[in-house]
Amino acid sequence: MWHHRRLRTTALPAGVAGLAAAGLSHRLEEVKMSAAMFAALFFTVALLVTTAYFIMGSIPLLVLKHDTPLDARFVRGFFNIYYVAAFVTASATALSFATAGRLWIAAGAAVLAAISVVLRRKVIPKMDALGAQIQSNYMDAIPGFRRTHVIAILINIAQLAAIVWCLIAVGK
Repeated sequence: MWHHRRLRTTALPAGVAGLAAAGLSHRLEEVKMSAAMFAALFFTVALLVTTAYFIMGSIPLLVLKHDTPLDARFVRGFFNIYYVAAFVTASATALSFATAGRLWIAAGAAVLAAISVVLRRKVIPKMDALGAQIQSNYMDAIPGFRRTHVIAILINIAQLAAIVWCLIAVGK
């Protein structure tokens, strides 16, 4: 049977008792930081997976001719889901790094979350407008939709590169 011994601070001189208490407090802080860093690691991986998954999923969609409203709605829906997922994972990453005391990384993740919000507000309405023009057979709508699609993919690739660069720079 295991018996736990208590640290008797009353029998120790005041300075030693203070050191023992400080050591215990420091150890509890290490455990807290470890849990925060574990959460940060988890959400960073989730952010990487989300970004990479949607890049790999959006590139094959370029095969579509974008000449029907159904194509436009599908691509628009795909990017809408991505922007929401990117916002959630980037926000959770920012929060977890802030909790872990890594404020610069948290700020970078918060910027990614803000970019997701801005892109969702800019790209999705543009895709909606171009999709409506495709339906009314407006000639410039298809190249415009394709261009918007390609630009959104390139921005996602730049975000992934920034995430990976940050992880490499912090890891050194």
